Amino acid sequence: MKKIYIVAIVMVAVAIGLLTSAADDMSTYATFEDAATNGERVKIAGQLAKDKEMYYNPEEDPNYFSFYIRDAEGEERKVVLLSEKPQDFELSEQIVLTGSMKGDEFVATDMLMKCPSKYKDEEVYIKSEASKS
Repeated sequence: MKKIYIVAIVMVAVAIGLLTSAADDMSTYATFEDAATNGERVKIAGQLAKDKEMYYNPEEDPNYFSFYIRDAEGEERKVVLLSEKPQDFELSEQIVLTGSMKGDEFVATDMLMKCPSKYKDEEVYIKSEASKS
């Protein structure tokens, strides 16, 4: 067998492996109910429950931050993020968490936040000033 064929077969095998691992990460968002029955790592998208308690004490444990979110079905659960509290966390419009259920809590290891534009209020102000002229 020629060396070029061996290299091509190895490259195809690597590509298949990469696509398989990427497909696992591109799953749909789960709910807390799915996470509780599944028991595996899932991604949950939800909104911050701003009326509930948030706890972060960096002197005690800088990698423990707890808060509550509501998932797509409206179920509200406590989330423990094993990381520091992100800056401007309270301003987030949507939160995507990766983790698993442990008892009644969702323990997250990764978090992505969708935040509103920091220029949104400025745009409204500029438009209102322009309409007065």
